[in-house]
Amino acid sequence: MTGVSRSLSRGRSWVLALPVAWLIVLLGAPLGIVVLIAFAVPADSVPPYSLGFSLDNLWLVASDPMYRDALGRSVRVAGISTAICLVIGFPMALAIARAAPRRQNALLLAVMLPFWTGFLMRINAWIGLLADDGWIVRLLGVSHLLYTDAAMYIGIVYTYLPFMVLPVYARLSRLDPALMEAAADLGAGPWRVLLRVILPLSLPGIAAGSALVFVPAIGEYVIPALLGGPQAQLVGMVLWQEFFANRDWPTASAVAVALLVVLVVVPVVAARVFGWTRRRISG
Repeated sequence: MTGVSRSLSRGRSWVLALPVAWLIVLLGAPLGIVVLIAFAVPADSVPPYSLGFSLDNLWLVASDPMYRDALGRSVRVAGISTAICLVIGFPMALAIARAAPRRQNALLLAVMLPFWTGFLMRINAWIGLLADDGWIVRLLGVSHLLYTDAAMYIGIVYTYLPFMVLPVYARLSRLDPALMEAAADLGAGPWRVLLRVILPLSLPGIAAGSALVFVPAIGEYVIPALLGGPQAQLVGMVLWQEFFANRDWPTASAVAVALLVVLVVVPVVAARVFGWTRRRISG
């Protein structure tokens, strides 16, 4: 039996070796290079830095209001966009999960249909829709909607909404209908069933969808550049400027490291908030 267990353990190790190697090569190595450059010194050379150990770049990012504001603005935009996606996406996911089985595939296809078109083409289409002569502006009776924060939020929510709908739907579709029926039989109204039964059980899907929206949204570059205008100085645009316009790779790497720290801290805080919310709703 010991030999069989050792053989199974060896086989499991070989199975896990490929994804671990994949993560090391495609995640660990680039991250290590970025961290190494963040401690380097800018230089007029190719590449534009000399290896060393200097905390000046990290201190500059931490002390300069431009970088702090860009990081804070990116967190705010990503957080608001995630919240909007949740408010819109949860009812959509619930409606799809409660639809007749023969209609669910068609509804899921409608959610995923935008992915069949190129990303840049879809964003450029929004430029025409939100321009002063676009039909959305004429329908709403407003002006100067393009190149504003509202246009930027519209573009981000439109782009990442499916990333919220699909995980939430996957969770809701596995809920046992008997739980909702039992709650209704005990006198709970529709809103009480939603808040005390459906919502607590769907929190894992909400957490997954929130992560899938928040993480790419915080580093978004294309949408703020095309729809938000020059005032939308998010961290993605700052990274582009430092890397390509200023050719200051150490400072850009320090900004990327700061963004990585934010992406580690925010999910930890969010996980605690989700846990506290789940206990409050369940209790």
